Amino acid sequence: MTFPVRHISQTIDRDPAIVAEFAGTYENLPRWAAGLSSGVCQHGGRWRTDSPMGEVEVVFTAPVELGILDHDVVFPDGTIVQNSLRVLRNADGAEIVFTLFQHPGVSDEAFEADATAVAADLARLRELLEGDV
Repeated sequence: MTFPVRHISQTIDRDPAIVAEFAGTYENLPRWAAGLSSGVCQHGGRWRTDSPMGEVEVVFTAPVELGILDHDVVFPDGTIVQNSLRVLRNADGAEIVFTLFQHPGVSDEAFEADATAVAADLARLRELLEGDV
């Protein structure tokens, strides 16, 4: 069984290492990832964030310095949603790509809303990084 998927990307005119470092820093999440975080703090070695879905834990699961920003979102009930986010070289700049899966029980309307939110977050990241960080 596989899920419907959408790859959402944004070109950013900055070195991929800079993009990965900024986007993969927990404290920066509220600055660009409104679909995930409106505030973040560390409790007992875990990063908690106030999200549109309530308070959740965010865990980067791969080497951010390699441009792999895959992360788990852990809900209070223990449900874990795995998210794939990669920073790729694009000539002298970067391409950031989020892979959005439509999990069982997620309506087409909710999936479209999630895709719109992710696209807005990636656009915000571009605006921040192409300005003065």
